[in-house]
Amino acid sequence: MNIIQYIIEHSTDIIESGGLLTGFLLVFIECFIPALPLSVFVALNVNAFGFFIGCFISWIATSVGSYICYKFFYFLQGKIPDKFLNKKIINKIKVSIDKFNNIKFSELVLIITLPFTPSFLVNILSGITRMSDKKFIGALAIGKFFSIFFWGYIGKSIISSLTDIYSIVYIVVTLILAYIISKIISKKLNID
Repeated sequence: MNIIQYIIEHSTDIIESGGLLTGFLLVFIECFIPALPLSVFVALNVNAFGFFIGCFISWIATSVGSYICYKFFYFLQGKIPDKFLNKKIINKIKVSIDKFNNIKFSELVLIITLPFTPSFLVNILSGITRMSDKKFIGALAIGKFFSIFFWGYIGKSIISSLTDIYSIVYIVVTLILAYIISKIISKKLNID
């Protein structure tokens, strides 16, 4: 048995023995520490609890964690005096905020859906721009759903999956579905 297989089996055993709460907390904590690998935690949850339960618990955990992160920066916005920040950083933040302020609902869904998007940054920008709860929660629920199911599907071997034509088709179909659903919900809820 090679070392990677041993680590996966050992980690899966730890998560299984800790139950759903352990799987939830792993993904939840990732929302606040961006260096942690969401893809690995989702794959471990899928290994420990099966595809649907592993994906569902991961989706709930990342959605709750992302929302809390967004709300934290929503309330923090404007409360940090500029004197504590470097002028270059302030200018970069203002440029990012201006661009992010004009983002459409369907674009936000696609950004959240893309598997390699730094979700921590999306949460921060959404909070700082004081995006409406309705827009953020809607985009978060749809985008994270497809993103988590992507990671659950890719599971154990990302590299071999990305060279497999079926996986590539799955990714494209997932992005198209996320976009179509976001457009429908955007029109029905009048979000944009």
